[in-house]
Amino acid sequence: MQIANNEQCKVFCFPFNPCIPCAKRRIKTMKIINLSEQNSLLNNFLKEIRSVEIQKDSMRFRRNLYFFKQKTAFEISKTFSYQTENVQTLLGVSATNVFTDQVVLSTVLRAGLPFHQGFFNYFDRAENAFVSAYRKYKDKLHFDVLIEYIAAPSIAGKTLLIVDPMLASGSSIELAYKALLEKGTPAHVHIAAIIASQEGVEYVKKHLPDNITLWLGAIDSELNEHAYIVPGLGDAGDLAFGKKE
Repeated sequence: MQIANNEQCKVFCFPFNPCIPCAKRRIKTMKIINLSEQNSLLNNFLKEIRSVEIQKDSMRFRRNLYFFKQKTAFEISKTFSYQTENVQTLLGVSATNVFTDQVVLSTVLRAGLPFHQGFFNYFDRAENAFVSAYRKYKDKLHFDVLIEYIAAPSIAGKTLLIVDPMLASGSSIELAYKALLEKGTPAHVHIAAIIASQEGVEYVKKHLPDNITLWLGAIDSELNEHAYIVPGLGDAGDLAFGKKE
């Protein structure tokens, strides 16, 4: 690393070997947005998604996931790049700003499927990717997360959205992200979850790059011995689609 040789420190003179002041200025932190910190309709959906009584109706649970993600998609869309296009109406021409990002919507199976549909209703021209991640248990408390299946278009230079209801330990999202990188390097990545653990957030910050934005409905403080979020909401896949063997 070079040492700055003048007071102004030419930041862009050494892009591949920056001086010490330049390197410090380039330090970034992952952007984390906790949507429940602001009062909105999302909190009503979050309350119902968590409720053990309402969870008894699996159709309502799926619809709440679906609506929660629609509103999250709207918030994410505010961060995209936009350009002005003229639209011909019956009476004249209207200038409208429309986003230009090429979106790839990626879902972690199976619990992410209601999420996928919620996002897809907003980003209806998005390309789609699917990744399966599951826990392979060694015993009652210990498991490995395995990726078994991936189907995805090229994500090179595009805006990648990875959606999964729960961000528990963070290892599933890490593996899904790395698997998707086989399809190219995205321009930016958004990871969306309803509930995350603080431990999972710290894990993602440590193991994934800084050009990622985390969109979370809530951040809970604990993981139990089974690596489930507490208070969380339970197993989102089972609640949406029934228990697995």
